[in-house]
Amino acid sequence: MSTIFKKIIDKKIDADIVYENDNILAFKDVNPISPIHILIIPKKEIPTLNDIAVSDKELLGEMFIIAQKIAKKLNINKNGYRVVFNCNKDGGQTVHHIHMHLLGGRSFSWPPG
Repeated sequence: MSTIFKKIIDKKIDADIVYENDNILAFKDVNPISPIHILIIPKKEIPTLNDIAVSDKELLGEMFIIAQKIAKKLNINKNGYRVVFNCNKDGGQTVHHIHMHLLGGRSFSWPPG
């Protein structure tokens, strides 16, 4: 079953893309929870964090490097930002294609609230 993220990767659904290379796609979340809310996804389909293989370690590292670049481009690198992965139902994952949420533009607390 094709996810909405796969359809965005395949350009079957439009997205407000902020970064793209051969391995990674980053775009604005359509339901943002902060002033800056970017989703960073691998183009390789990996359903959950539980499905990551040892061979995916460079791909996951690349996601963090891209998050850093986007944060700098959006001028949130100095004040700070949050990156989040959700895994499965209880973890809040709604699309079964791993994705990093890059959140910024406001102050966050812990626990979230």
